[in-house]
Amino acid sequence: MCATAAYRANLANRRAIILAGGKGRRLRPFTASFPKPLVPLGDKPILEIILRQLANQGMKRVSLAVGHLSDLIRAYIAQNEFTRRHLEIDFYEEVTPTGTAGPLASIEGLTDSFLVMNGDVLTNLDYRDLFATHETSGAALTIAGHNKKERIELGVLEADESGRLLDYVEKPVHEFEVSMGVYVYSPRALSYIEPGAYLDLPDLVKALLNAGEKVQIHRNDAFWLDIGRPDDYAKAQDIMESDPELFGHLDTQLQPPT
Repeated sequence: MCATAAYRANLANRRAIILAGGKGRRLRPFTASFPKPLVPLGDKPILEIILRQLANQGMKRVSLAVGHLSDLIRAYIAQNEFTRRHLEIDFYEEVTPTGTAGPLASIEGLTDSFLVMNGDVLTNLDYRDLFATHETSGAALTIAGHNKKERIELGVLEADESGRLLDYVEKPVHEFEVSMGVYVYSPRALSYIEPGAYLDLPDLVKALLNAGEKVQIHRNDAFWLDIGRPDDYAKAQDIMESDPELFGHLDTQLQPPT
């Protein structure tokens, strides 16, 4: 049974950290002179879509971990009427990149469970349910998981060590449970991150597991797409054009949390 059958977390006093400092190498040339979080989907950049979704679910405070072309992100936030009215946004500037987990050790005030997410995630995930899963599990870290199917567009050969063919599978489909790039941390997870040192999320997860800490998966059926690759970015554009309300009522006033 889903942990959220008991309750749904209220996000009014929670905090979100958006990792928005990457160079977006997979999306070049788009990101050569433009930060990936400001890449447009429809008439809004992906960062604004994320911020509107967080606000609509009750979140009020957001920290942006920025680096590459951060001045453009700061300028966009400063002139954005929605964020000025509905969110408290502060910035953590990375002089030297410290990975996908490293920046958290230098952000002050993370004394309660908090949301961390990549700045290029297109999803309609319910963050209140994600927090509820985390808090009912007692985990140090909860990872939002997604079932992803990958088709191999070739005939796959299965053979023994001598090269004798055992089976021929045409264009098989494999299914994996993958990270959505969205997490909830308990404050104790920060003790495994050395301030100023480079640390990516997979290495933090391994450190937590090696220490006997509980790491939980939040299984869900939300739509999810990482727009970091050109093919997925093009797909996201098509989906945003054909069904924009899949991601919430992004052009309306805030909806009251339920």
